[in-house]
Amino acid sequence: MSNFLSNTNPNPNKSFEVNQPPTDSVSSLSFSPKANFLVATSWDNQVRCWEVARNGVNVATVPKASITHDHPVLCSTWKDDGTTVFSGGCDKQVKMWPLLSGGQPMTIAMHDAPIKEVAWIPEMNLLATGSWDRTLKYWDTRQSNPVHTQQLPERCYAMTVRHPLMVVGTADRNLVVYNLQNPQVEFKRIVSPLKYQTRCLSAFPDQQGFLVGSIEGRVGVHHLDDSQQGKNFTFKCHREGNEIYSVNSLNFHPVRFMFHLCLIILI
Repeated sequence: MSNFLSNTNPNPNKSFEVNQPPTDSVSSLSFSPKANFLVATSWDNQVRCWEVARNGVNVATVPKASITHDHPVLCSTWKDDGTTVFSGGCDKQVKMWPLLSGGQPMTIAMHDAPIKEVAWIPEMNLLATGSWDRTLKYWDTRQSNPVHTQQLPERCYAMTVRHPLMVVGTADRNLVVYNLQNPQVEFKRIVSPLKYQTRCLSAFPDQQGFLVGSIEGRVGVHHLDDSQQGKNFTFKCHREGNEIYSVNSLNFHPVRFMFHLCLIILI
């Protein structure tokens, strides 16, 4: 990736690096829905939190707290009230961290293989977890057993939720769509429009479709309504000469209906 970054302006967006960053690759980033707190998970087994604040023309990042997993951490999400962080990874468990209260993390979910994705669903008051054990599980954090286990066709690689829409991407290019008003039944199963492994997903803000990104530097735009299939398309991105880079993260702007691609932060 050194060739990709070595140009005349290596920081065109005037980005700021956080203080005391992870010592290994970052696997997920999650901003608090209620405050200026950023959480990052990493392959160094850590979950870290920074407070982000503007300091004149600069941005100040203050390390606030961190917790440790037994193995690399792959995913994270906040509870909708901004008090709690959930994180999961290669130790096959999800930890619930009451960050704002200063409480100790506790294990509230388990799988038989690494946990690749977590999502808090406030409309259901449940946590959804997707794993390489080919299951999707829903958890009430007050109980030790899942309230429902959904079999997946293959290992979970990506997941996106905008209630009532959930899309899970698995190995073998499967994209499984669920209507969370009836989560025990698949709404639709789609073969990815991209020819290579799925790396990330992001549901449209209006829940009418989703984006899918792959390891081959492409993004697919897919509408769920059969009458809208003519609007589906794919495009190439993150290419420099003959070099092709994975699309590791997709997200929509919270106000404008546009999306952002993330290449460098998540690797």
